[in-house]
Amino acid sequence: MTAQSVVPPVFFEVSVVAFDLDGTLVDTLPDLHAATNLTLHDMGYEAVSSRTVRQYIGQGIEYLLKELFTELNISHTAINFDEIAQQFRTHYAQHVCDQSALFPGIANALEGLKSSGIGLACLTNKSELFTQPILKKLEIWDYFQEVVCGDTFAKRKPDPLPLIELAARFDVGPSRVLMVGDSKTDTACARNAGAPVVCVPYGYRSGMALTELDCDLILNDANDLLRLVRKA
Repeated sequence: MTAQSVVPPVFFEVSVVAFDLDGTLVDTLPDLHAATNLTLHDMGYEAVSSRTVRQYIGQGIEYLLKELFTELNISHTAINFDEIAQQFRTHYAQHVCDQSALFPGIANALEGLKSSGIGLACLTNKSELFTQPILKKLEIWDYFQEVVCGDTFAKRKPDPLPLIELAARFDVGPSRVLMVGDSKTDTACARNAGAPVVCVPYGYRSGMALTELDCDLILNDANDLLRLVRKA
């Protein structure tokens, strides 16, 4: 299904709304960009633009670094990749939420959904080490009954396993979980699990056009959820 703009009346009767983190709840690009350039500096390479880093956010640190190194023609055989990945984690842990910020409308949407009795979850490919401090510093940790990270289960998005297991934690089927994301990783996870999915108009899409995302709706902003979601 090709994504369409929001046209009322469309409603999702669900028990849970599950939000992606990077690019959906939080603009994490500034701190990921900083950690990337600190790591490249350690390696003796020049800094890259935030636009370059933006392309590779959403599938974990290893993916980001491997894709970046390929773009920069840095041979994987010429470096100790595991060591470099750990250097990145060290830098990122030190700056994990220096400049990261909630996207507009997120705080209000979370408050409104919570008040309506909808279950709330965060479903991210980011590791727990980084997810928890971001959610806590930005004061949205307490909105979520469940937080599923990239290292919570054996598989991560776009595999359906994290969403299926998340649904089970709420004692509902995946079709009762609305995925809110910003990328193909999120939409594929939802489709693979049999869950509805909507996308925010901002975020990190690895160069894809917004209209290329296979979602049920594209939100104008996060507050659209308050009129589109009904408790099942």
